[in-house]
Amino acid sequence: MFYYLKDGDPEIDGMMASVCAMGGKTACVSKVRWRFSDYPETAARAAESLKHAKHQSSSKHTRALKTALYSAQYNGFRRLFERDPEAVAVAWNGLTGTRRAFMSAAKDTGTPHIYMERAPLPGRVTVDETGVNQVNGLAREIGFYRDWADAENGHGGGWRALKDILVSRKAKKRSDVGQTDAAADLAAAPFVFCPLQVPDDTQIKMFGGWVRNINRFIDLLELAAEHLPEGWHLRFKEHPSSKIPLTEFLEQAAAAQPGKIVIDNSTDTFQQVAASRAVVTLNSSVGLQTFWYDKPVLVLGECFFRMPELVTPVESPTHLMRSFAAIEEAGFDPDARDVFMNYLDRVYYPEMIREDGKASVAPEKVLPKIEAALASRRR
Repeated sequence: MFYYLKDGDPEIDGMMASVCAMGGKTACVSKVRWRFSDYPETAARAAESLKHAKHQSSSKHTRALKTALYSAQYNGFRRLFERDPEAVAVAWNGLTGTRRAFMSAAKDTGTPHIYMERAPLPGRVTVDETGVNQVNGLAREIGFYRDWADAENGHGGGWRALKDILVSRKAKKRSDVGQTDAAADLAAAPFVFCPLQVPDDTQIKMFGGWVRNINRFIDLLELAAEHLPEGWHLRFKEHPSSKIPLTEFLEQAAAAQPGKIVIDNSTDTFQQVAASRAVVTLNSSVGLQTFWYDKPVLVLGECFFRMPELVTPVESPTHLMRSFAAIEEAGFDPDARDVFMNYLDRVYYPEMIREDGKASVAPEKVLPKIEAALASRRR
């Protein structure tokens, strides 16, 4: 039986259900699946779920209640998997809170598991038996992608066709962040573009690396902006989906570096990418999507495309300042981007299908992942 943890978003649940159906019988698991008899691992797994929960509380009472909830959920999920030796677990994201408890229970019982998440390629979805984002199963050496391209005719710009359906994310949470057309002279002054991420997103909290959080990221960029060449500036845009406004913090940074920092929450994200000379990010999907615009990308955080052939990995505050001072020399290997992006397009990210108001996932790229997950039980 393929069990997927109910998300509540019909589109997400539809995609998970379709992936499960490719493997066999399917069942939706409610988050209200509790058991109060603990396992030896329960306390540790509940603590991990609490640590990585999206919403953190400083209240000891609230944290204690959440710990008890994650404990009961882990116990319930684990009991489910223990009773079904043919079980396969499927979860959206799978890294935070209850989702983490679900996948931890699967791992502790040796149950094959599959993670899903939205993909940075338009019209695609992540399906991975290892994890998502920084902990996905993609190779981290460009040689793997070159070898694949040599064997599978994976060179060239086939991946660029996806640019035709690449659109900027619409603002849902913020009336002050939009996607309006750029001014005609946007590219007149050279600039580095920084598309900010949601401050409490998993990508920041778990994979922020040496930078740790968005506020420190902005602080570091404020200091680095001073080192940009004469006439250059750093341009910020807040994330359209962020409930946490950073405008005041950004205005303080701009005041500290007059003429060197601009805040533009109105102009279309990809029009700003197109007009920029380079993009700087922690680990935003926009960093990867910048490849379609042939711009250098500076990456400070942890992410699966942090390879020196694709981007400029930034290792420290001093390295960031040096990189900004030499921003005109920033570059990338176009062939490396071709083979990497062709692999993502042709092999890694399955197509998302929308029909009659329902969402599903195309099977061709999913079936090998299901087989790989099932093979883990046979080993």
